[in-house]
Amino acid sequence: MNKKVLHTLEFDKILTRLSELASSYKAKEAILGLTPMTDIEEINKAQKETADALTRVYQSGHISFSGLTEIGDSLIRLEVGSTLGMGEFINISKTLDVALRVKNFGAKRDSSLEPDSLSERLDLLAPLSPFNNELKRCIISEEEMADDASPGLKSVRRKIELTNAKIREQLDSLVNKASEQGLLQNNKVTMRNGRYCLPVKNEHRSKMDGLIHDQSSTGSTVFVEPAVVVKYNNELSELSIEEAKEIEKVLSALSNEAAGHLEELKYNILVLPELDFIFAKAELAKEMSATEPVFNLDRRINIKKGRHPLIDKKKVVPIDINLGKDFELLVITGPNTGGKTVSLKTVGLITLMGQAGLHIPAFDKSELGIFGEIYADIGDEQSIEQSLSTFSSHMVNIVSILKEADRESLVLFDELGAGTDPTEGAALAMAILANLQARDARVMATTHYSELKVYALTTKGVVNASLEFNIETLMPTYRILIGIPGKSNAFAISKKLGLSDEIIEDATNRIDTNDKRFEDVIAELNRSRQFIEEEEERIKKRRAEIEKEKQSIETDVEKLAEKKESLLADAKREANKILSEAKEMADASIKKYNKWGLGGATAREMEEERTKLREKINEVTKSNGIRAKESQRNRVGNKQLHIGDMVLVLSMGIKGTVSTLPDAKGNLTVTMGIMKSNVNVKDLAFVEEDNSVKIIKDKSSSGKGSIGMSKSFSVSIEKNIVGLRYEDARAELIKYIDDAYLAHLPQVRIIHGRGTGALRGLVHDYLKKCRYVKSFRDGEYNEGGTGATVVIFK
Repeated sequence: MNKKVLHTLEFDKILTRLSELASSYKAKEAILGLTPMTDIEEINKAQKETADALTRVYQSGHISFSGLTEIGDSLIRLEVGSTLGMGEFINISKTLDVALRVKNFGAKRDSSLEPDSLSERLDLLAPLSPFNNELKRCIISEEEMADDASPGLKSVRRKIELTNAKIREQLDSLVNKASEQGLLQNNKVTMRNGRYCLPVKNEHRSKMDGLIHDQSSTGSTVFVEPAVVVKYNNELSELSIEEAKEIEKVLSALSNEAAGHLEELKYNILVLPELDFIFAKAELAKEMSATEPVFNLDRRINIKKGRHPLIDKKKVVPIDINLGKDFELLVITGPNTGGKTVSLKTVGLITLMGQAGLHIPAFDKSELGIFGEIYADIGDEQSIEQSLSTFSSHMVNIVSILKEADRESLVLFDELGAGTDPTEGAALAMAILANLQARDARVMATTHYSELKVYALTTKGVVNASLEFNIETLMPTYRILIGIPGKSNAFAISKKLGLSDEIIEDATNRIDTNDKRFEDVIAELNRSRQFIEEEEERIKKRRAEIEKEKQSIETDVEKLAEKKESLLADAKREANKILSEAKEMADASIKKYNKWGLGGATAREMEEERTKLREKINEVTKSNGIRAKESQRNRVGNKQLHIGDMVLVLSMGIKGTVSTLPDAKGNLTVTMGIMKSNVNVKDLAFVEEDNSVKIIKDKSSSGKGSIGMSKSFSVSIEKNIVGLRYEDARAELIKYIDDAYLAHLPQVRIIHGRGTGALRGLVHDYLKKCRYVKSFRDGEYNEGGTGATVVIFK
């Protein structure tokens, strides 16, 4: 990818921000050298890494690579058997700390999930915790080793401490004595050449027995090592040499141990900067609310709600733009400050970011093509040094683009042909576009020329687009309207800003008639578009209202069904009670008759018992008799029916309204709730205002038919189990499938959501085993996709 376009589209600013999110020198170096790729496998691999890192960041929080240092040179020294210094071990320890932190972060991911593109690298990190703990135990800083680093070092330092105590004891006694005699400049013991000395006045130097090591710059003071401490100073020097040897032994032992972990250390310094780079990309994606794009090899661009990444995401207006599917060239028109240049840069920069493995600031599933080169002629590149005008500088750039551009190129032109005579500029612009179209390049160009609008309207593969502008507020909306040429709106803006009507009218008269007519057509198109959009918005609101009403009706139907089931349950309980009483009475009567058969009874006693039994039977059947009589009395028969009459379908036990009049055979259509059915007048009874007719189950009707028709009145065509616990969802699912089947619904929809996939698995497992399910499938796009399952019954 040419470096010029990376600068023109400000890709370098994206890399600078990305490098700020990395911690290690190597990661920052890799980021600043990042360039867009052209191999789709490499791009998808980089995008997958970014996506997996982003998922981990959202799940487990931020991960820091702070402390990651460069230890490559130290590892080379270990390979050749050298001993490392304390500073080098400090850096190794810091690197191992980062390895442990990153490995623990990777372990936070749910182990039941499938491994992602980062799992192996995270799992193979080697924190070498026992070795790192040993380093921290032995080495305190770059210049200090702990006393407990080894028994020998501890012993030497104990001797040094004792020797220093002896020297202090001798010197304190000597200082007190010499001070009384006035031999010393001050009472401070000093060090000269690693030896303890006293500051003696030069004139008394002969009075102090010892070795002179130094004198002051003025010569008034000499630094004398008293003879009584020479022995101890010599011992201290020997102990210091011994201490250095013990320290060297510890460093040598640590170096040998480190050499045994050389491969693990090499792996850490190779992988940790890579992970630092990848997680920096994830942090940038999170910061920009970016998503993973979908790549294609057809050089097709379809950006949904794309935002320029360098503009505050709270202020930038997202754009929808596509190129390469139905057309290869896009000509964008509109007023100045309307957002044309930003739109060009947004498309170019998003494409560069995507091909570099970065997520893009756009809506999910936005598409990007892969381009070998991106060329951009954007901005005023007038050069005083080269004596080039604006037009000339643009043309120099365009010439270089035309030398290189091919079918694998994306070319972006800002104000193509501007800066010269409009007629010639427009002609040049059309010729340039035609040349690039012949090469099958993908091109976006902004312009004010009406000739290019006409060119786009009349040339296959070239489409107009415009940036919407609100004339009332004199403010752009930044919406891109594909297929509609834009207006410069110069007259309208000028009038709003106070230019007189006289001048505007004069300017209008000076415009060519054809140009004026063309602008009027554009204005009419925009008015029509705005009207259509307003109508669509009204339709959308009405649909929402209808959906709300539908849900309300379904709720009412469910409540009615519940009430009906409650009444039926009460009726069954009452019937069971009556039957139980009748059975008890019958059993008692049978016992009496058996007894009478053995022992004999008078005729009067037997008649009295029979009378009691008959009265009880009459009492039990009284209510049923009334209902039967009432239903018979209200049967339609040959009575006159009218459309809209309330009737009871006797065989189903369901109320409905007459939708059609009976034919010659007495057949008609009755609407019952959400269903319609063809019935005969003989199966109908009128329903009076007081609802005196109850549900009558005809002897000829089957239990399943009656239940099924009743269910069909209340069972919804879809069931939502989102948010339910597994067992609750399973119980709801089984009941709903049974009810829907009994209601003779041909198909239903189960809404279970995407989530972890547990509810979807539950639904599919049950449906596979259900004997009256013919088939099932995932929902279509408008049916909920994989978040819903459509069930077809046998």
